[in-house]
Amino acid sequence: MKMMARTNPVQFAQQTRAEIAKVVWPTRREVLLTTVMIFILAAVAALFFSLVDLGIRSGLQAVLEGLAG
Repeated sequence: MKMMARTNPVQFAQQTRAEIAKVVWPTRREVLLTTVMIFILAAVAALFFSLVDLGIRSGLQAVLEGLAG
């Protein structure tokens, strides 16, 4: 089993800072656009599943009424 090299807290903090500096943060416009896209896609998905649910419910009611009548 290979042992990991020990890192002292100062080195850890320096390495963490260096990694955080590499992060590319999104712009305010990018965040706004992706948020709007998520809301639109959630609304489209909700509409789709509502229509599928309505279709399945109507089909089941028709089958059950056909069996009962």
